[in-house]
Amino acid sequence: MRMLHTMLRVGNLDKSLAFYQDVLGMKLLRKKDYPDGKFTLAFVGYGEESDTTVLELTHNWDTDGYDLGNAFGHIAIEVDDAYAACEKVKQKGGKVTREAGPMMHGTTVIAFVEDPDGYKIEFIQKGSGSDSVHYQS
Repeated sequence: MRMLHTMLRVGNLDKSLAFYQDVLGMKLLRKKDYPDGKFTLAFVGYGEESDTTVLELTHNWDTDGYDLGNAFGHIAIEVDDAYAACEKVKQKGGKVTREAGPMMHGTTVIAFVEDPDGYKIEFIQKGSGSDSVHYQS
């Protein structure tokens, strides 16, 4: 088994695609309209779906926004430099909700940004602390 994707419902697909592509640097992998169901699915990610986990952005045509509730936490993305990643997000008009710095009670450098629908994305600086997650490349 392997994880394929995480689905997020988005209110404005164009704004969301602009954020994930232009601000976070993901690629649009595929997009399809389902007229009978009145929704569109768009898949974005840093690699092909056959090799990596991606995001499925679901846009229901008759819904402009969603109540995010309090159960969902965030999506985490490993970055080489969280400080530089935050600056890039700000330069491209994105919203940084927690500037880069060591996590509370730890040494791992993290930051948080927010997508157009209010979903939180955590940047985790690669190899920045003893409490960070280390991945095999």
